[in-house]
Amino acid sequence: MTDDTTADPAADTVGTAVDTRPSKIVYVAEATAHGGRDGYVTSQDGQIELKVAMPPELGGDGNGTNPEQLFAAGYSSCFHNALVLVGRRAGYDLSGSTVAAKVGIGPNKQRGYGLAVALSVSLPVLDAGIAAKLVDAAHEVCPYSNATRGNIDVTILLG
Repeated sequence: MTDDTTADPAADTVGTAVDTRPSKIVYVAEATAHGGRDGYVTSQDGQIELKVAMPPELGGDGNGTNPEQLFAAGYSSCFHNALVLVGRRAGYDLSGSTVAAKVGIGPNKQRGYGLAVALSVSLPVLDAGIAAKLVDAAHEVCPYSNATRGNIDVTILLG
């Protein structure tokens, strides 16, 4: 299990970070926000057309989705795919596994806002040692994990 607040698992050796940038772009997603947090978002291909609204905790009416929910959906699905990939490579069937994401937002010390993520991973058919190794490997493969590493707190809980 990984907690990015205590160590950088992307480091080869002390002081040498692994370059996780793509060497080739194979897909580009496009989305446009109209009206910020109290408007709507659309995707270029028409697959997404969602009303967005501030949650009540941030002073809004909550009558729509919000960027934190969309980030949680993206991170959980991407991490789950990475988990299935590393599981398959290691010879394990991860049928019945799930990944849930909680994305928190709050003020930071620079007078802006920051995010924190908690991923809850369920691998019901594997023993805890194997499950932990697969979760750590998925955290190295997942593009969301690579993008957030060292930038926001990401905690992974295995249960």
